[in-house]
Amino acid sequence: MPSNPYTPGQVPRILAGRAVEMRRIEDLLARVATYGELGGPLLVFHAPRGIGKTSLLRAGQRRAVESGFVTAWVACSRQQPVLAEIAYGIARALERADAVPAGAAGNRWRGQLERLTVEVGIPGAKVQAELSRKEAAAPPHAAIGVLESLLHEAAASVRQQGGAGLLLLLDELHTASADEMAVLLNTLQNLDGERTDNPLATVAAGLPVTPEALTRAATFGERSSFVSLEVLSDDDARAALVAPADAEGVGWSEAALAAIVAESRGYPYLIQLLGSTTWDAAAPGTGDRLTLAAVKRGLPVARDQLAAMHRARWGAASRLEQRFLAAMAAAGDGNVTRAAIAAGMEVDSRAISVPRERLIEKGVIEPVGHGLVRFTLPGFGAFVRSLDDA
Repeated sequence: MPSNPYTPGQVPRILAGRAVEMRRIEDLLARVATYGELGGPLLVFHAPRGIGKTSLLRAGQRRAVESGFVTAWVACSRQQPVLAEIAYGIARALERADAVPAGAAGNRWRGQLERLTVEVGIPGAKVQAELSRKEAAAPPHAAIGVLESLLHEAAASVRQQGGAGLLLLLDELHTASADEMAVLLNTLQNLDGERTDNPLATVAAGLPVTPEALTRAATFGERSSFVSLEVLSDDDARAALVAPADAEGVGWSEAALAAIVAESRGYPYLIQLLGSTTWDAAAPGTGDRLTLAAVKRGLPVARDQLAAMHRARWGAASRLEQRFLAAMAAAGDGNVTRAAIAAGMEVDSRAISVPRERLIEKGVIEPVGHGLVRFTLPGFGAFVRSLDDA
């Protein structure tokens, strides 16, 4: 029996519906590879969870490796200093590629690496203390200078040894602190001043709050290239189902495809989940076809998984946030106005700003226009309403 190509949580082997976004990454890489210079400003893809940000970054990473780049992947987290993780990620990438600068340049580079990881990676260290001070008016120049030198030396070394350049990928960028974002933005700004000496591209992904967070961290953060990822069209959703199965020698019936496209509403994670539960229910062999009957057998498992995600999001919300969500769910499943939510909570519209912003930061809801928000996970509104019936 072929292996399940839709296993939830794994990066899909075949990326569907992101041709335009992939071209943005490819254009960035082409500039670095062709001219040996900085690819341009920070490229940021932003979307709610489950829309395929990480999958897109991984696809871009694979394309970069095929084009001769050394790639450093950093999974940002509030639990770890992001600048230190960038340093560790670059060091690992260069060591794997045997591209660590040689001679005196190598000694200088190792010193920069050690300095950055010590200064921003150990609680209580000088720069870490500066980074944590809320009253600090500007990012610590020591960290900016060291990160700038580190990136320059790393990218130049890759190029000198025959590679195309260095690609830095930052996932979950929204979890970085404002000071860390400021250091990163200032560093890229400085490198742009000598772009012909820096064969480097930087691509990031984060929740919808990321553009605003970057702009708050540094006013010129608005010069970054921001790209919003949307749900997949029906045709792209079909491609996301058909292509992986086809690679395993398995087909789909039209009825089965139509059922999953309707159920998933273009949400990439749900497409992957429904494909996986259908596959497991059918246990197909090479030459078989996935049918509507298999979709129906797998659907309860998929819905149970989705319900578990709903419960987790509800459980992680504070009492005030739960009141906000209940009022929002009562107003409907589409775009909901600020006024409707405030009325449901029986408060002034100004009083809902704090829970609204916190829920946006958590990726539970997203702004979709002036005064409008919607749930980011399909079916969440219905789940919240069901709590009143329990």
